[in-house]
Amino acid sequence: MKTTPFTDKHIALGAKMHEFAGYNMPIEYSGIIDEHLTVCNAVGVFDVSHMGEFWVKGPGALPFLQKITSNNVAALAPGKVQYTCFPNEEGGIVDDLLVYQYDPQKYLLVVNASNIEKDWNWCVAHNTEGAELENSSDRTAQLAVQGPKAILALQKLTDIDLSDIPYYTFKVGEFAGEKNVIISNTGYTGAGGFELYFYPDAADKIWNAVFEAGEEFGIKPVGLGARDTLRLEMGFCLYGNDLDDTTSPIEAGLGWITKFVDGKNFTNRAMLEKQKAEGTVRKLVGFEMIDRGIPRHGYELVDEDGGKIGIVTSGTMSPMRKIGIGMGYVKPEYSKLGTEIFIDMRGRKLKAVVVRPPFRKSNDHQNC
Repeated sequence: MKTTPFTDKHIALGAKMHEFAGYNMPIEYSGIIDEHLTVCNAVGVFDVSHMGEFWVKGPGALPFLQKITSNNVAALAPGKVQYTCFPNEEGGIVDDLLVYQYDPQKYLLVVNASNIEKDWNWCVAHNTEGAELENSSDRTAQLAVQGPKAILALQKLTDIDLSDIPYYTFKVGEFAGEKNVIISNTGYTGAGGFELYFYPDAADKIWNAVFEAGEEFGIKPVGLGARDTLRLEMGFCLYGNDLDDTTSPIEAGLGWITKFVDGKNFTNRAMLEKQKAEGTVRKLVGFEMIDRGIPRHGYELVDEDGGKIGIVTSGTMSPMRKIGIGMGYVKPEYSKLGTEIFIDMRGRKLKAVVVRPPFRKSNDHQNC
């Protein structure tokens, strides 16, 4: 199994470790619910060094990215971040990712850990524009410092005014005495905070500085278990669950990152444009349980008579709401808000209702 620069720290802290995307990763420390609430109310730290980072540079960078991604890269400005996906040729998604623009000829792509090799091969195979590509995944460490108090802790460690970095923008500068740290106002929790990218040899120093700065705010390390419950409460998609090689961005409710602008002839544009105009055979919806029960990935969604209407892609017990919540694909006629659907839980038919995520309401906590 691969390790991150923080693996020894997780083990020393007594984390429950498990393989994820080929890496030995922390699943939980104090417990998923405690860690989830820490991020919602204070500040938590995730090791996300397993994520992939590709650099795209040169005069061919923009035309290459306009062809290979669904969102409009031309709308970016230096210091801006964009959520997007790589559509495949069959109507599905190769991966979802973030695009960071340094300047019009220099971009950083951040891809899912489980798809690094697949995404790299996809980019290389489709690079007819002569963009300079560099896979620096093994030379980049990353921490996500998330929660309403993240900004208070991190501000102690840099002269950059963090309140001057709006959501989905970034700055590069000195942090905890280390130069060239990327400080990005992004995250996968909905609780606010930043993601930090730096060289692995700075990992120890940055980890220690962050935990020292956050001590007064109740900072804790957080594992992948709470990362999943936090993203699900927000209705954020997870590749491999809610998105895959067969789900189109239109079916997945990602029409907002699929831009049919003039001159942007991206992969499979014609088919996706047709889907947008004519509708799809299934739609990704959020639902919350009315009956007691926890929906899980792979459970069937059925109508009142038990006829199959879809499948659960993600599900959990919401730590904030204390009810079962989930996402899944259903036939379009069952996708309207307020529609009653049923989850087949090992032969028991349990009632749920279609809702619009996020499941975590703003009054659960002022910042969460």
